[in-house]
Amino acid sequence: MRLKSLELTSFKSFAKKTALEFQSPITCVVGPNGSGKSNVVEAIRFVLGEQSMKSMRGKGGIDLIFKGSKNLAKSSRAAVSIYIDNKDKIFRLENEGGEKINLNYDTVTISREVFADGLNKYSLNGTEVRLKDIMALLASVNIGSSGHQIISQGEADRILNASLKERREMIEDALGLKIYQYKIKESERKLERTEGNMKEVSLLRREIAPHLKFLKGQVEKFAKAKEMKDELLSLYLEYLKYESVYLEREKSNLSTEKNKISKELASIGGKIGDEKSEDSAEENKNKEELKNLERKITEIRNLKSEVERKLGRIEGMLEMQGKSPNEPHKSGSISVPEDELHNFLTEAHEYLEEAMYMDVLENIAPILRKIKDILDRFARTAGSASSKPNAPKDFSALENTKKEIMAEMEKLGDEEKKIAHEIEILKNEIASKLEAGRDKERAKFELKVRNQELTSSLSLIAVKEENLTREAEAFENEVREGTALVGYEITDYKKFKGGENPDRHSQEEKRKKIERIKIKLEDIGAGGGEELMKEFNEISERDAFLAKEMEDLGKSIESLRTLMLDLKEKIDIEFRDGVKKINKEFQEFFALMFGGGSALLSVVAEQKRKKGEEDEIEEDELKEENGIEISVSLPHKKVKELHALSGGERSLTSIALLFAMSQVNPPPFLVLDETDAALDEANSRKYGDMLEKLSKHSELIVVTHNRETMSRAGALYGVTIGPDGASKLLSVKFEEATVIAK
Repeated sequence: MRLKSLELTSFKSFAKKTALEFQSPITCVVGPNGSGKSNVVEAIRFVLGEQSMKSMRGKGGIDLIFKGSKNLAKSSRAAVSIYIDNKDKIFRLENEGGEKINLNYDTVTISREVFADGLNKYSLNGTEVRLKDIMALLASVNIGSSGHQIISQGEADRILNASLKERREMIEDALGLKIYQYKIKESERKLERTEGNMKEVSLLRREIAPHLKFLKGQVEKFAKAKEMKDELLSLYLEYLKYESVYLEREKSNLSTEKNKISKELASIGGKIGDEKSEDSAEENKNKEELKNLERKITEIRNLKSEVERKLGRIEGMLEMQGKSPNEPHKSGSISVPEDELHNFLTEAHEYLEEAMYMDVLENIAPILRKIKDILDRFARTAGSASSKPNAPKDFSALENTKKEIMAEMEKLGDEEKKIAHEIEILKNEIASKLEAGRDKERAKFELKVRNQELTSSLSLIAVKEENLTREAEAFENEVREGTALVGYEITDYKKFKGGENPDRHSQEEKRKKIERIKIKLEDIGAGGGEELMKEFNEISERDAFLAKEMEDLGKSIESLRTLMLDLKEKIDIEFRDGVKKINKEFQEFFALMFGGGSALLSVVAEQKRKKGEEDEIEEDELKEENGIEISVSLPHKKVKELHALSGGERSLTSIALLFAMSQVNPPPFLVLDETDAALDEANSRKYGDMLEKLSKHSELIVVTHNRETMSRAGALYGVTIGPDGASKLLSVKFEEATVIAK
């Protein structure tokens, strides 16, 4: 793998697009001071992700962009691209999940742009990526962010002036251990995020724990309620089956009994009504007949009395005729015509008889007045008759009349006897019927008593029916309530086997037990169990998920800690092995540079005070860190401390150490920016020898003014400032130049 080319666009003094091809093991960049040759080195720093503006001689991103000149306009952006050979597929890159990203490219192109507002943009083979991706990619080929592969003038002895810890970091970077450091830092970030996630998950679990506990209690209640519901359903099935059979049976019995009583009651009512109507009709008939007979016998008796009066008059007349038939009527007697006398007697008799039947005095008075009028009229008639001469009467005619009257009297007597006999018979019949009526009344009374009994029984049945209706309504309510409590399974009570002979006492016990369970269910409040179970399952699943996540996070934390320990252990092992290898190379380069002597790197422990502590601290409050200490011994001198070395000696020592570091784990390229400026001619030759040795393992880009150094290069780039104020390149390949010179 080697560096193929570098392309600059509007970077610092390079206004136009400028490309440098690296086809020789050693390429030198030369030019007068201020021409911009060091900008090439800074461009390499820039594209490799350098974040320190100071190391690139700027204060901000705008200082890296071409500012323009009299003939050229300023740019709004600067861009640098570096092309690296990847035919051996040595570049590696992983995503955050640890999965390897395919980098099956023959050439890896890394680009970086900076804009006037300071915004930076990174690209990998044309795809925008993050800076951390670039760092990870470069670390995989031993190009670190510390810039050990770029050594600038004045920075050569930086490793000598660095602290023990900083030297260790530089050496770790040179040994290619930075990739492990990145992994450790990434693991630390992951660990921090994971611990943060674990805290969040723990908080979430603590937040839902009370609700989950509450739901668990509710679910337990629900489970208990479900058991009670199952028991309640079993009781309901039996109870409702027994109750339905009881209600049907009672309904049937009451209906049968009611029909029977109603029929008997209707029969008794009919009998009572018929007998009453028959008795009343016959009684009325007898009374009417008796009344007619009595009226007839009264009429006969009245007629008989009238006839008797007539007979009396006839007998009187006969008697008068018999004593002195030819004598005139004696003074003082009154002769009244017979028809008038008959009318008088008949009319008076009728009014008297009418008065006899009157019960109220006021009604009798008018009748008496009528009788008085009749008497007055008769007196007037009799008075007028007394003034006439007595008419002779035929005695034989009176005898005949008497006989006729006697015959009529006998006839009337016979008829009276007949009617009287009929009246007697009718009265006896009525008396007999009255006796029979009393028997019927007794039977009728008995019927009425039975009727009352049956009516009372019917009323009792009505009460029982009302009670049964209420029980049926209570049954329906119980079914509805049971359905609400245990579901529609309760309607299966009809299929329940048994219950043909329900015992009311047992039913009452079951009902009480059902009520007790219902009260317990109400106390538990088991409504909405399905929603409760759903919520409990959801919260439980979430808690289980969080618990699993906690477990996974715990495992992840443990795994990260184990990984970090393994990486640190690996770094420590490889660091110590690397130090041994560096010491070997360091000794060779040091001896080559100084013509002998010795140089050694030692791993030492450095105690540092913890941050935020006061100066007076206890021993256990110190933290121990491993660092690198440098020991040198110059030939023919007793100098062993670095601070006692001269400037040239320090420069040669630092160069020897840097070259030694690069030999142990060679980077794909090394950039040397005027590191030979302080060397004399003799040391320059030694420096050139070291360059040739280094070029066998790493491609070298050397910025120099030294002729000896230039002579070791295969290609030479000259940098100059053109009339337009921008840097330009001139390139020479020594092999081609030699051919041309010959």
